[in-house]
Formats: sequence, C-alpha cells, structure tokens
Amino acid sequence: MRANEREQFILEEAVRFFAEHGFEGQTRELAKRIGITHSAIYRHFPSKEALIERVYEHVYLSHWDEAWASLITDRSQSLESRLTEFYLQYVNRVFHYDWVRIFVFSGLKTFDITTRYLDIVRQQIIEPACRELRHDLGLPDTDETPLTERETELFWGLHGRIFYLAIRRFVYATPTPQALDDIVRDGVKSFMLGGPAVARSILEKD
Repeated sequence: MRANEREQFILEEAVRFFAEHGFEGQTRELAKRIGITHSAIYRHFPSKEALIERVYEHVYLSHWDEAWASLITDRSQSLESRLTEFYLQYVNRVFHYDWVRIFVFSGLKTFDITTRYLDIVRQQIIEPACRELRHDLGLPDTDETPLTERETELFWGLHGRIFYLAIRRFVYATPTPQALDDIVRDGVKSFMLGGPAVARSILEKD
C-alpha cells in the first residue's frame, strides 16, 4: 500500500473507530483493530490531535456544501422553498452513523469539532436566514437593528427539530421514518406558519 493510500486507510478506520468509541478511544487500540503497529499511525499523523483534526476535515468540512449559503439568500425563491431545499440536501449529507456519533461525542468531551461546525451553520445558514425573514416581513435590516438572540433561536429551533431525527436514529437507536423528505417539508412548513409572526412580535416589541 502506498503512503497516501495507507494514510487514507488509517483515516477512514479512525472515523469508524471514533464513531463507536468516542475520542477517549486510544490510538493503540485503533492500531490493533486495523492490524498495524502503533507507530505506523504516527508516521502519518504526528499526534492524536492531528488525527482528530483530519477526521473533522474528512467528516464535516468535506460534507459541507458552500453553495448552501447562496441558496439561503437566493430571493428568486420563497424563503420556505429555500429552507426546504437546504434541509432536504442537509439531511442527505449528514444523516449518517459516523457523522452524527462523532458530532455528539465531540460535544460531550468538549472537543471543538462541534463548536467549529456550529459556527459555520450559524454564519452561513442561521443568521442569513434571519436577515432574509426580516426582508420578507419588511422589518429593519441588521445595519439598522442588530439581530437578536430570540430571532436566531427561532431558526436554531428549526435546525434542532430536524437534526433531532438523526439523534434518535443514530444515538438513541429509536425508530424514525425511513423517508425523511416529507418530514423535512412538514418541519419547514410548520416553522413558516408561526415563525414569521413571532419574529415580527420580537422586532416590534424591541
């Protein structure tokens, strides 16, 4: 096996290993599991932290579509259509055993994978969606009135509602619908039936 192939092999096995055992899993056990020496791992990754960083890049950054930010701000479509399309794509990208379990393990053990990833969600999805909702409602833009925590929490609520399906499936191992498209559409539609009215009341009160 060539060096780059061995490195990729170790990385992919590390993803599976950490998804099962969390980041407390020892690299010595990983080496034993995949049939290589412990030192072989460190010839490709100088430390466990470096290996975890590559896992983050491989599992999270490689699954993030930069076009999603443009989708959220595309005013040629209704906001409901944009949010629906985003979450349909998002569910397809992230509803996987390794992705979800590593994400949860990271949050439980205060690794910064979860924080860094959620910063991307906030910057490219949550806050732009808040601004788009203000535009639709004819409310002041953020140059005039900064976003409030209550507004962003509205959209985090939508995001959490959809992501909780993945938690139920891959963490709690409880039944979830196999076909999620209609569930996503229902979630976004429910949000749009109530969210705009709440957002308007927040800005009018402030």
